[in-house]
Amino acid sequence: MHPGVKIAISGKGGVGKTTICAIWAHLFASDGFDVLAVDADPNTTLACAFGISPQDAPMPLIKMKELIGERTGTGKEAVGAYFRLNPKVSDLPEKYWIEVGRRDLDAGKGQAHGRLKLLVLGDVVRAGGGCACPEGAFLKAMLNHSILQREELVLIDLAAGVEFMGRACVQGIDALVTVVEPSGTSIDTSARIAKMACEIGIKHVATFANKVPDSKQLAVIKEQLDDIPLIGSFKFDLGVQEANLKRTAAIKTSTELVEQLAKAKKALTDLIFPSLGSQVSDKKFV
Repeated sequence: MHPGVKIAISGKGGVGKTTICAIWAHLFASDGFDVLAVDADPNTTLACAFGISPQDAPMPLIKMKELIGERTGTGKEAVGAYFRLNPKVSDLPEKYWIEVGRRDLDAGKGQAHGRLKLLVLGDVVRAGGGCACPEGAFLKAMLNHSILQREELVLIDLAAGVEFMGRACVQGIDALVTVVEPSGTSIDTSARIAKMACEIGIKHVATFANKVPDSKQLAVIKEQLDDIPLIGSFKFDLGVQEANLKRTAAIKTSTELVEQLAKAKKALTDLIFPSLGSQVSDKKFV
């Protein structure tokens, strides 16, 4: 059995990566896959993109100090400043994920749906906090477990920017998708992420262009992406913004956006498995 496919999504802050992650998670689950969506952004908003209210959203694991202390050996009874670099975390996803309601997946076609689970990790945000701290070691172990050992199709909503790439926490993923908007800073961030991804051995890097008002700006984005494949694009849609303000599940915000992301999903799976062709849609890679 081929291990589950692992896809990470990143980009500059505010480009819509969390919305895209949530919609792709729904679409893959609608195809019958067992999906684990992982929120690894310090600004944990993936639950909101699934339409989950703040009071029902799970606490990010990175904020569970007692749990982190127990697993890294830095709890109240610990002696000294040493901590475990590879804490045990394999039992945690099942304990702390929540299932996203399948009613949001139902498009009225009566097809079987796979499970869709949300695991909220968060990220280290304090000054000097990276892999060289108990929280950083815990987070890295959780990401490594999600990427290397889980059998589900895993989608990871990464922190904005390039810092996470320096930690090499995403080695082992099948594809990294950067989301860009029509701005030089967004394109530059995407290019840096792509470059660093190649340097740590990620084989497939692609881009989705979001909030693009017209074909002229899309052409400029394509020109500046160099060799990064563009798997799809979507216009700026005020309705999507308004739906987000009302905390509507991303899958329900725009039929056109869902259609474009379905096409981009197909382009991405073709990029990962060029020799499989239509077999990918038959779920033979899990």
